[in-house]
Amino acid sequence: MNKVIDLRSDTVTKPSAEMRKAMFDAEVGDDVYKEDPTVNELERFGAELLGKEAALFVSSGVMGNQICLNVLTNPGDEVICERNAHIFNYESGSPSALSGIQIYPVEGKLGVFTPEQAEEAIRPVSAYYMPRTKVIEVENTHNRASGAIHPIENIIALKNVAKKHNLFFHLDGARIWNASAATGISVAEYASHFDTISCCLSKGLGAPVGSLIAGSKEFIEKAFRIRKAWGGGMRQSGFLAAAGLFALKNNRERLKEDHEKTQMLAKTIAANPKLKVNMEAVQTNIIIFEPLTMSVEVAQTKCKEKGLLLSIGTATALRAVTHLDVSFEEIEKAKQILEEVFC
Repeated sequence: MNKVIDLRSDTVTKPSAEMRKAMFDAEVGDDVYKEDPTVNELERFGAELLGKEAALFVSSGVMGNQICLNVLTNPGDEVICERNAHIFNYESGSPSALSGIQIYPVEGKLGVFTPEQAEEAIRPVSAYYMPRTKVIEVENTHNRASGAIHPIENIIALKNVAKKHNLFFHLDGARIWNASAATGISVAEYASHFDTISCCLSKGLGAPVGSLIAGSKEFIEKAFRIRKAWGGGMRQSGFLAAAGLFALKNNRERLKEDHEKTQMLAKTIAANPKLKVNMEAVQTNIIIFEPLTMSVEVAQTKCKEKGLLLSIGTATALRAVTHLDVSFEEIEKAKQILEEVFC
């Protein structure tokens, strides 16, 4: 039986034999007591990579983002973000449910909003009848914008707006590793402009579970308490942390290969008159494209029948995401399947 080519997400990756060995050999302890040496090493190494004072291992990107927002805000506060941001669309209403805060979404282009838009969205301090603006949030790379990269110049400009108005600046850096691989800008340089950052280990880096959040020591002390309160205090979690450590030490550079695979596939899609894709947005490992002659549900089913798994990116678009478990040869096969389905 031919192998199914799974391009639904980079979250479908499975640990390699080498990563599994690192997990098997991991030294563990009780992380709630801060006695798990492998978790401690992951947090130390992650903080060093990100250029922050401290880091905390959490179970998921959603938990990472939501802990950060909870620590930075009080009930009744507001967070400014781009309209298609993950925290607004894909985190189950957690800002309001968990922290009693609301989101102010602004319309951006490829996930990017301007400093002028951010400043316009900030509530007047004197307006006691309005929510209090407390955080500006950026997503880099931007999931719903085909993995587009947020330009560093705009990040710096938004940071200056946040500083001017005494606001916190948070980065949803779930795929910051991809942004760094594509631009050559270090993750530490990106993170230096933010008060807090959340970044995933379980996407392109290939770990099975987990994210890191990072910031000041004082912030991480508060985050540690919230993680416990929300049921995220794991015990002998060094087995999972070992996978994250392996991913950070071995899989960051190879993300460039995923970007090459994405360009190969995107060019085939762009050349097909029955498909539509914005090549300007295809900058890392995600492609969002529209079938013009059939519904996304029908297109998804037809591709699946031929052995190609895609996800639905929007009501009118499919999504393909490259990752380490899909080879260049399988990308060639995926191109062939698309040509057959949309002939």
